[in-house]
Amino acid sequence: MTFSPELTLLAQYIAGEFENSEQATREPAWYVNLRLWLRPVPLFAEDSFTLFAEQANFLQLDRPYRPRILRLRHSDTSQASLMVQYYMLKDPDRVRGAGQNPALLKTLTPEQMELLPGCTLAVTQQPLAENTYNFSTAPATDAPCCFTYQGETYQVFLGFEARHQEFRSYDKGIDPQTGRAIWGALLGPYIFTKREDFSAELAI
Repeated sequence: MTFSPELTLLAQYIAGEFENSEQATREPAWYVNLRLWLRPVPLFAEDSFTLFAEQANFLQLDRPYRPRILRLRHSDTSQASLMVQYYMLKDPDRVRGAGQNPALLKTLTPEQMELLPGCTLAVTQQPLAENTYNFSTAPATDAPCCFTYQGETYQVFLGFEARHQEFRSYDKGIDPQTGRAIWGALLGPYIFTKREDFSAELAI
């Protein structure tokens, strides 16, 4: 399948290692200094770019958390529309740390992942200059993004913006009883700067 330049560029923008140290230094009461990895995975290559994501507190880089899979693809109804599908890992410990050790991802298979139907984002792109865009996302449906892990049900709000060398995360944990955000980007996005580029690992 031929990928559009926009889909390819989105994957290139977000494939990398990111950090929000400037933001955390400026507003330490509200933003933890985080390292974020978005590492290409050789899955669904026939119609998608797939990335493994996890993050860690800068002071505890050996204890990454929030492992997840992002599948970037064209919409089923329009080649011009982009979407991001989120998957959870059935056994996250199996690939924990893969942001820093990508060899762990070589054994990952689709059977080890579970699609989260309510956790799909629609992507819009705003041209900034020639071959340069700001990509932004919004939930594709009104259904809440929920998943169950170890018998507990969790609800999250997912969203991001991506441009050259910058990734803004709007992810928030939601209290399903009240609908209020309880962790994450409570006062605005986490603003990450790319420190290392992994786009050469994409199957283009």
